[in-house]
Amino acid sequence: MTGPAPRPEVLRIAAYVGGESKLPGVNRVIKLSSNEGAFGVPPGAAEAFARVAQELHRYPDGGSTELRRAIGRRFGLDPERIVCGTGSDELIQHLCHIYGGPGTEIVMSMHGFTMYQIAGTYAGSRVLKTPERNLTADVDAMLGAVSAATRLVFLANPNNPTGSLLPRAEVERLRRALPSDVLLVLDAAYAEYVERADYEPGIALVDAGDNTVMLRTFSKVFGLGGMRVGWAYAPAGVVDVLNRVRGVFNVNIAAQAAAVAALAEPGWVERSRAHNAEWRARLGAALTDAGIKVWPSEGNFLLADFDTVARAEAANAWLRARGIIVRGMAAYDLPHCLRITVGNAEECALVADALAAFMAEARTHG
Repeated sequence: MTGPAPRPEVLRIAAYVGGESKLPGVNRVIKLSSNEGAFGVPPGAAEAFARVAQELHRYPDGGSTELRRAIGRRFGLDPERIVCGTGSDELIQHLCHIYGGPGTEIVMSMHGFTMYQIAGTYAGSRVLKTPERNLTADVDAMLGAVSAATRLVFLANPNNPTGSLLPRAEVERLRRALPSDVLLVLDAAYAEYVERADYEPGIALVDAGDNTVMLRTFSKVFGLGGMRVGWAYAPAGVVDVLNRVRGVFNVNIAAQAAAVAALAEPGWVERSRAHNAEWRARLGAALTDAGIKVWPSEGNFLLADFDTVARAEAANAWLRARGIIVRGMAAYDLPHCLRITVGNAEECALVADALAAFMAEARTHG
């Protein structure tokens, strides 16, 4: 039997696999696999979602006008330079197709967010992964990979899944050294969790020229992962082409309403950031005390390093047997690591206790 054949590069793509939500035979699951917000949905967002239930027969505002205005108010940005998408994943894919394609190259760091590789390969580009230093993007290595064929450079900052961060000066150095016709895409999905004074999510570089884009999301601190809302802040020329190719009604009516309300939830971000700072440190200390290496993180997750693949897999099985789901990192070339979301206080305590017991058992039985 014969049928239509896909482009060869599409068959080289390993499908993205999201964090699991269920375990067979387990009634209560502690899900710490997807870096979702620790406090669930903002109350105002849930109320806004309910209010639009009777409007679901209406098409949404194709330009996400009120949402762009709300984002602009919250972050002090021009709404005309904001494009909303079905999660930032949609915007990543569009950028790869707009600026990439056959004969072009895209540069990312070795352990960067896997959607850059998927979207870039789908667009027909050659995706180059550059070495990192201590699981942190290496500006010199990225610059060394740039060629006449390079069209985009992706930098997740903070990075998922490692949690590492490049300070503002290093990101600015990267931008200065890149050719002016190379688009630098700064993915700041975890920006709200960063506490370091030397961090800037990308707004300044977008404002400074015509060749940098900042991506943000409502899936993390704003608690709307299930609604799929992301946005880009970009130069006018990039905004123009994104609006030409994005889905006409790409952000649905409920998602727009919930996102506007989430932005207005009093104290939500501040409370979430404070909780994350406290429990990221407490969970990290508990795992370290148990004998597990924990990489420094500026996100709402920790990368736990078990040194060997066998031990990481055994730890993952141990947690799953106790109803706790974390994320294996084999897809990111870190098969000896597990990524653990900073959940609520109870969840953090449960995973810390479970892994302490695992390490004690491992020491006892060699």
